[in-house]
Amino acid sequence: MKLDFFNPRCQETPRSDVLFGICDDEDGTRAYTTTDNNNSWVASVINEREIELTFTAVDKCVLHDGDMPGRGRCDGMLTSDKHLFLIELKNQSPPWLSDTQKQLESSINFLEEYHEAELRGYQIKKIFACNKKRPRMRVNSSYREMKTYYKKKYNFWFEFGAEIRVV
Repeated sequence: MKLDFFNPRCQETPRSDVLFGICDDEDGTRAYTTTDNNNSWVASVINEREIELTFTAVDKCVLHDGDMPGRGRCDGMLTSDKHLFLIELKNQSPPWLSDTQKQLESSINFLEEYHEAELRGYQIKKIFACNKKRPRMRVNSSYREMKTYYKKKYNFWFEFGAEIRVV
């Protein structure tokens, strides 16, 4: 099976809103972006420079339920000419971070396997663990170690919380 994380069929129309949300209705449909009903947002995207961003639904589009058994995937990907953000959306109480890490790491591995050349073109690569029930997380030494691990192993910064800032 060939995966295409840049499949236009899985991409929304690019947007450059200063503020928008990413939602996952958890009803079997794919994640999406919106400027409406911020109560439904799992993550807020703050885009003060109004950079044109494209949201790609990874779960339920690039990969469907049943594809690649045993391998997780993130909910979505946000890209610009220089940004590539992998995003996992949760609305859970602890424990949730361990599964989130596995999904994000698996998504990085898929990208490296199927899009190695494209990855080199992005200057800013991040993974986001967003949890509506835990919008702010205190970063302790284990989180710092986790961030260091992803930067050293994959060259992706790891961010926690429910706010995605595009810089």
